[in-house]
Amino acid sequence: MLRVGECGLGERGSLRSLVAGNRPGADARRGILPGVPRAVIVSALAFALLVLAACGSDDSAAESTTAPAESTTAPAESKTAPAVTASSATRAKASAADGVKLLRVGRFDAPVYVTAPPGDRRRIFVVEQGGTIRVVRDGRRVSRPFLDLRSKVVAGGEQGLLSMAFAPDYAKSRRFYVNYTDRSGTQSVVEFRRSQSQDRALTSGRLVLRYDDEESNHNGGLVVFGPDRLLYIGTGDGGGGNDRHGRRGNAQDLGSLLGKILRIDPRRSGARPYRVPSSNPFLNRSGARGEIYSFGLRNPWRFSFDRSNGDLTIGDVGQGAVEEVNFARKGRARGANYGWRPFEGSRRTPGISSDETAPGHVPPVIELSHDRGNCSVTGGYVVRDKGVPALEGRYVYGDFCKGQLRSAKLSPGSASDDAAIPGVKRISQLSSFGEDARGRVYVTSLSGSVYRLAAG
Repeated sequence: MLRVGECGLGERGSLRSLVAGNRPGADARRGILPGVPRAVIVSALAFALLVLAACGSDDSAAESTTAPAESTTAPAESKTAPAVTASSATRAKASAADGVKLLRVGRFDAPVYVTAPPGDRRRIFVVEQGGTIRVVRDGRRVSRPFLDLRSKVVAGGEQGLLSMAFAPDYAKSRRFYVNYTDRSGTQSVVEFRRSQSQDRALTSGRLVLRYDDEESNHNGGLVVFGPDRLLYIGTGDGGGGNDRHGRRGNAQDLGSLLGKILRIDPRRSGARPYRVPSSNPFLNRSGARGEIYSFGLRNPWRFSFDRSNGDLTIGDVGQGAVEEVNFARKGRARGANYGWRPFEGSRRTPGISSDETAPGHVPPVIELSHDRGNCSVTGGYVVRDKGVPALEGRYVYGDFCKGQLRSAKLSPGSASDDAAIPGVKRISQLSSFGEDARGRVYVTSLSGSVYRLAAG
């Protein structure tokens, strides 16, 4: 994740990190998650110059009825995973009738996530990479931060305050969790509590889990409660090219927490800072970490559960060729191997021996080619907002570099009708999606803007 200041790219060094990426054998670089192929460099430089030129003022007012364009309309994506059926005529007709637009919520400092407490229909919480969490109440931003962790967080590149999750019983317990890069460069999952005020948190926290990446990139960083009321944590493979740390990398190593989705009960259990659920797939396997739920991931920056049925969708950031989206019905991701490092998407990873295996690996349902201007998939949500009928039941996602908002119908092993959302502009530096307590879906731009998907 690039560190962006209030006016476009904060530093020239950040622009350099965008186009440098992580090449096999190269030193770890700061940048937005993947390696960026040479074909993207020219367009990325031109795009970044546009961002530098477009400096906007802060906006704490209520949502506007239209969203200013971040960029020009995105061309249709022409390369997807082999399992995807290219059939968008019906989809285009539906969108023309129902329509989709972006409502601008406001401007923030490098927003990377949006969420809300269960049942709270008045508030959304915006996570800023530098270390602050902002509250938007009844459409207006509260001036004082909900939580300010800037003194504890190192931010820049792919590091920083990366996400937050409210406990299912937040209204009673006031517990919530954050994932951030601490001053030692380690990813920390920490429990905090809300104060008596709905808009302020207590400043003291309790460390739940720490995972030490070898390099500053590929940190994962998402924490989210699943339909089973347990906390899921996305971790990257440790950084660098070709998952180069460990005997055969981290993602396929069940003795490492890296390159995984973890599942824990984050509540204290006696002297232990958290509990490992008895239903976790590797709990009793010799040499394996019991916290692991799924493995074989490079950098699952954003994943989500379908609020209507519990299905899990993972956006896993690729290396030099493709971005991938993985999908599983509720509970079927338990123990799943998603193939990294032997496989990048559905293809063999260059530079990795063909003798290296990923037993039983599950191929992606969507792949986005770097040849088409993609560089880092931003996983989104299956939309269940009945106020946006054109997207209801469809998975909305995008790519950080291309900025194109897309949607598809997902099913086990395949996706269909994967296409750009008609009439919706590109989002500059598409950092994340989010969902509120009503099921409304949000889009964040690292350059500052936060939008909500709406009908229109």
